[in-house]
Amino acid sequence: MNSYAIDLSLRPTTFDLWHVYLAGMVAVLALTLILVLITALLAMRRSGKSEKSAPATSLPPEIRIVEKIIEVEKPVPGPAPEPIILREATADAALQVLSLLQKEARFIDFIEEDMGGYSDAEIGAAARIVHQGCSKAIKAHFSLSPVSSAQEGSRITLQPGFDAYAFRLTGNITGAAPFTGTLVHKGWQVDVMNLPRLTEGHDPHILAAAEVEL
Repeated sequence: MNSYAIDLSLRPTTFDLWHVYLAGMVAVLALTLILVLITALLAMRRSGKSEKSAPATSLPPEIRIVEKIIEVEKPVPGPAPEPIILREATADAALQVLSLLQKEARFIDFIEEDMGGYSDAEIGAAARIVHQGCSKAIKAHFSLSPVSSAQEGSRITLQPGFDAYAFRLTGNITGAAPFTGTLVHKGWQVDVMNLPRLTEGHDPHILAAAEVEL
């Protein structure tokens, strides 16, 4: 038998149709591989962009980020409190009352006197006179009545909505009405006031004119 030895180091010296076919196949395969790689890279870039822009609901549950928007209710302003209107007291009427107390009871003389040099008996006698004169002046020009008709020392209950100007609470005040407590003082209120009219040009600041005996 004849044996054939193939020398792999030999280079082809001719370029026939078979070699053209092989070269073409290699070129097509290389071009296909390049196209596949380019397509894969583009797909990866698009996938990365879509993951960044995709909403949280498109992500898997284990890595889903839920944005919770908490709406804070704005406080609704309540009705504005009614303004407190301060009324000026009529100075003439107050001065007139002092004048009446001075006239009937020598009230100002009594409170301006230094009582240090008088005995208790002398002060008591003077106080009796002042008391009688003040009572006369007040009853002549004012009609008074107690705020509460209950007896002092008795237990009373103030219901919700009671007049805070007529009843003043003291002691341990907790919670809201009704309040039950002991009536310490029955209070006073003016039902009718009848002050004398002043003449034109009268100066109410003169509570008692200075007396000059001739």
